[in-house]
This record gives sequence, C-alpha cells and structure tokens, in this order.
Amino acid sequence: MIARFKDLCLDAADPRETGAFWSRVLGGELVDLGDGDTRVDPRAAGADAESIWVNRVPEPRTAKTRVHLDLRLPQADPAALLAAGARLVREPDAEVEWWVLADPDGNQFCAFPPGEDARPGPFELVVDAADPAAQAAWWAGVTGGKADTSATGVAFVVDAAGFPWDWWVFVPVPERKSVKNRMHWDVDLSAPEPTALIRAGATLLREPDDAVDWWVLADPEGNEFCAFAPRPGR
Repeated sequence: MIARFKDLCLDAADPRETGAFWSRVLGGELVDLGDGDTRVDPRAAGADAESIWVNRVPEPRTAKTRVHLDLRLPQADPAALLAAGARLVREPDAEVEWWVLADPDGNQFCAFPPGEDARPGPFELVVDAADPAAQAAWWAGVTGGKADTSATGVAFVVDAAGFPWDWWVFVPVPERKSVKNRMHWDVDLSAPEPTALIRAGATLLREPDDAVDWWVLADPEGNEFCAFAPRPGR
C-alpha cells in the first residue's frame, strides 16, 4: 500500500451554497473555514462517511463532471433531493434506472432507488475513464485494494485502504479528459514523500510551497489528486 484514501474535494463558485446543499443531502455539518471555503463533516463520530472540502475557484464549470458520487435514495423518488436544491437532469428511462441530478454549482450526480439491503446515502465514487480496467488496477495497487472488471467494461475497486463506500467505479467513456476535474480525492501517503507514487506512474504537478503543504499529482489518465505526508503520531 502506497497511499490511503483520505477525503473528497469539490470545486465551486460559491462554496457556502454548494457546501450547504451537500450538508443537507448527506445529513452532515457545514463548517465555515473562514477563508471562503467550507467543509461538510459527518455529524456522528465514526460515521461511515468522509468529509467533503468545498473550495472556491474562479473558473466556472465548463465540461461534463468526470468524477461524481452515486447516492442510494431512502424513498422511491428524488423529491427530497430536489427540495434540498438539486436540479433534475435526467429521469429513469429505457437505458438507465436512476436519476441524474446536479448540485447548485452544476456538478452532476446519480440517485438510485432504494435497495432491499442498502442504506441510503453515498455508496460509490464514479470516475470516467478511457481504460477503466487499467485505472482500477492502478488505484487498487496504490491503495492495497482489489480490482475487477464487469462484462460491460465497467471496472471497480473494493477494499481500498481508507475508502468509505462500497465501490470505487471506473466507467468507459469515449471522450478524453480536457479540463481540471471539479471533484477530486485526497490521499494520505505511507511515506514522507510521494516517490513511490511517481515511480508507480503518477505525474507530479505541484510540490509543497508557501501556499500549500501537500503534493498535487495526477494518475495515469490525468485525474488530479492531492497527497499528504504522514502526520506525527500516525
């Protein structure tokens, strides 16, 4: 294991509005960070959820969301999500059995009907990929998880270190990544620096400096992620 999944980050034009929406949807607590950014924390200690950091960015969303969460609904329709401020993008039809919605910043996510044994809330993180099997294998190797590929070409990782949901999914798409992802994940490193990640195939985009104390890297398909050195005592 080179790294451990840490949390999610979401770019937004208005972090307070976007953070407030996700706090309502996820039943979390909205934390004002005092610098224009916000964070959505799980309310219960030890809850099966992760914080979402909502960061202000100057650029608007201009392309399809390549990283998103899938949510399991507690009821048979997304009425509660719409009441919380979501916008309906697509209803279930002959091709899909879920709703596609967007948050106040336009970031799309999917909502699925209740399952027999499934708890409501996020259950998978979905990433668009040109080569889903290779992406899943790479992230499984980095985080000590297990990768597999379905008959439809969708690949997934389970048992990744620190990953809080059931599935980390990589779906095939025809278009290549063209702009910075609006949602990305952070990882905690096993070592004081990301040398092993870079040797494994990550690209270094930014080193720690006067503004940030973490590394910014990209995976083999260019998905940005942040890597943090181990904290003292851990």
